[in-house]
Formats: sequence, C-alpha cells, structure tokens
Amino acid sequence: MTYAHPEYLVETEWVAAHSEDPKVRILESDEDPLLYSIGHIPGALQVDWFSTLQHPLRRDFLTREQFEELASELGISNETTVVFYGDKSNWFACYALWLFQYYGHQNLKIMNGGRLKWEKENRPLVKEVPSYQKTTYRAKEPDKSIRAFRDEVLRHSNDRKPLVDVRSPKEYTGELLHMPNYPQEGATRGGHIPGAVNIPWAMAVNEADSTFKSADELRTLYEDRDIKPDGDVVAYCRIGERSSLTWFVLKYLLGYPNVRNYDGSWTEWGNLVDAPIEK
Repeated sequence: MTYAHPEYLVETEWVAAHSEDPKVRILESDEDPLLYSIGHIPGALQVDWFSTLQHPLRRDFLTREQFEELASELGISNETTVVFYGDKSNWFACYALWLFQYYGHQNLKIMNGGRLKWEKENRPLVKEVPSYQKTTYRAKEPDKSIRAFRDEVLRHSNDRKPLVDVRSPKEYTGELLHMPNYPQEGATRGGHIPGAVNIPWAMAVNEADSTFKSADELRTLYEDRDIKPDGDVVAYCRIGERSSLTWFVLKYLLGYPNVRNYDGSWTEWGNLVDAPIEK
C-alpha cells in the first residue's frame, strides 16, 4: 500500500534538486528558532511558529490579511510550490503547512525526515539568508473544515466521535501536568478529553531518521485503535503542533477525508472552567 497523497511528501533528494527552482520556496519551521541561523538548506527562509505565525495579541494565528503580507514578503505567489521542513520530526513544519492549507494555498509539501535526515546525509547547510522579490499574495477564506474549536470538540466528545490525543502517555493520564521547559504550555488540570484515545505522535515516525512510517504501518497504528477513515476525526496535543503532524498523517498519508486539528488543545481545554476531563 502506498500513501494516499504522495504528492504532499518529498524526499531530501528532491529538495536538493529544487533548491534554486524559482517556482519552489523552501521554508524552515523549528521548535528551536536558533537552528536556522546555525545553518539551513540553501535557498530556505525561516518561518518561526511563535513570532511569525502567531497573532501578536490574541491566542490565535495570523489573520487572513497578515497571512497575505507574510506570504508576499517571503516571495510566495499563489502558484508557488511551498516545501516545509524542520526539527522535532517536522512538528512545526506540519503546523506551518496546516496554516497555509487553512488559507487555501494549493501546492504544499513536507520534506520527509526534516532537518535530522538532511544532516544525517551530510547535505550542505548555509548561513546566508536569501532574499526574494516581494509578491502580491491573495489568500482564500479560511478552510474551517480542517480546524476544530472548543465548542465543536465538546460536542464531538459528547457524541463519542473519534478523538486522538497525540501527547505522551503521562500527559494523557494526567500524571504529567507541566511539560519541562515549556512554560507557555501550562494548564491548571491534567488528563484528557473524555473519549479520546492516546496515540502519541512519535509512533507515526521512524526514530532513526524522523521519516514517516509506511502506509501499512500507519494504517495499522490508527485502525487498531478504532481511528478509521469513515470517522470524523479530531486530533489535539498541548498547543496544536504535535497534533498537526498527526493531522498530516491521517489526511494526506492515509487519505482520511474528515480530519481536524484542535489547535487550542490542552492549554485551552485544561484551563477551561467546567470542561469535562478524564484521567
């Protein structure tokens, strides 16, 4: 069995061959924003998840107008093929792709294996920051079919529809309330959303090189836990970045038609007054 939408995934060889392609823009999105300055793929620009993709005041991401300005500044046109990669097995690369998808960009790809695979293959990393001519980008209306909000998640939970908690088992049980070194991800309560099954994001990737597991392995992983293609699936974590990787796996690698990412995730749910929680 092959991936349902293999066009959303490219290998390091493809990226190396297209690093100077004017129709392609390579974007690095990391948990650690300092990695880009240490060295990045030739021709790549940085998109920092916190300072670039988030709204400066609200707990939300960029507005449509702000997204248009960002894409224009990055030299991205509506026809540009955008390739994302990053650290942490492409957590934030998938988050950035999800946001681009939300605003209707068509040609999107993840570099399989991210920074880790590129480095393991001893491919070149440069410090030079490229510059591209500004474009006039036009975003579409938000595609809310790929995003879940808290009231929708509550109904989803009450109706016992499929929910995937992609955090670690200790976060899922509530044993681990605060993640070390992540002060921005705090919650006053631990546990999980009622009805959610725990399928940690890391189970979808190969530890050795951060590449995605095979389609057969992935299908077994989710279907054995009753997360099936005919369901209306919602994935969540703490701030929506790990769950965006699971969203990408389910939607594009396995072809599930109805998958949403709950980006409010546990930092919202674990702080909500009167929100139901299981341990």
